[in-house]
Amino acid sequence: MAKRRVGILTSGGDCPGLNAAIRGVAYASFNLMDVEFVGINDGYKGLIDGTYQVMKPDDFTGLLTLGGTIVIEQDNIDKVAAMKKNYKNMKLDCLVTLGGNGTHKTANLLSEEGLHVIGLPKTIDNDIFGTDVTFGFHSAVDIATDVVDRIHTTANSHGRVMVIEIMGNKAGWLTLYAGIGGGADVILLPEIPYDIDKVIETVEKRTSKKRKFSIICVAEGAMDLEESVMKKKKRMEKRAAENYTSVSYRVADQIQKATGMEARVVVPGHYQRGGSPSAYDRVLATQFGAYAAQLIKDENYGNTVAMIDGSVGHNALIDVAGKTKFVPVDSEMIRTAKMTGACFGD
Repeated sequence: MAKRRVGILTSGGDCPGLNAAIRGVAYASFNLMDVEFVGINDGYKGLIDGTYQVMKPDDFTGLLTLGGTIVIEQDNIDKVAAMKKNYKNMKLDCLVTLGGNGTHKTANLLSEEGLHVIGLPKTIDNDIFGTDVTFGFHSAVDIATDVVDRIHTTANSHGRVMVIEIMGNKAGWLTLYAGIGGGADVILLPEIPYDIDKVIETVEKRTSKKRKFSIICVAEGAMDLEESVMKKKKRMEKRAAENYTSVSYRVADQIQKATGMEARVVVPGHYQRGGSPSAYDRVLATQFGAYAAQLIKDENYGNTVAMIDGSVGHNALIDVAGKTKFVPVDSEMIRTAKMTGACFGD
């Protein structure tokens, strides 16, 4: 078998597990075939500009526990012709892309242009269609849940309503899991438009039972009932006129005005993306990387790795690109949260 020359890039937001996945692809490939890796810097921009470096086996050592990515990344830039040209200039036999929805959309475009592409599903949002879970998600859940845990103590000490804004603009998986894991009293998701009166009612009910604090987890993309029927442009205009920093600040202000309780906002932000991957994500990223190596060996291109019903497999890029996996409003996780007392504002 001739030596394979494989390009590898990461694109979109960083998250724990990227380096573990890169290591998984490389280590498994070294054991399966004669292969040389080309690290493409700056994500798809590097593929456009031809910015890359040939990597040695030692470059992949020590990556399992390392957060971030050793291949510098930027957001997707769709310039397919330039990417095709540099794919050929780099003499690549295959391109491995690690990223979220935007990354997979561009990967599919390249695949449709005849390039050999394999994707790996990376995002803390867990919103890539066709896979049970993405690497990076569980690490972010651990971090966000730890934030909720720590906020409990200060909320209880001062008798406050604490509104915690969790990442997730389109899908609420991270907020849902962190809300359940941290015992939030209210969980607001993009998929379930909320009625602020029901949120306030939950806070007041807790107060009537001598529970002097409440914890509210809000996905950054959460919308109230009025906003849910608006076009995006109209919704943005409404929010700009209200002059709140984000939806969490509006929720906190509405609760404070209605109940008289002090309401504070906590925004952990990019803290949720950082640090070393959890043990779960180290294992998952390694599984995904090893499976990608097998796809390379088999020349089974045009696919993205996935966890399907508990087993590692793959989906065609064309079946995944442009689709988002939302939290089903009738999901078992939603039912579990409601059964254990969480309010979703619906």
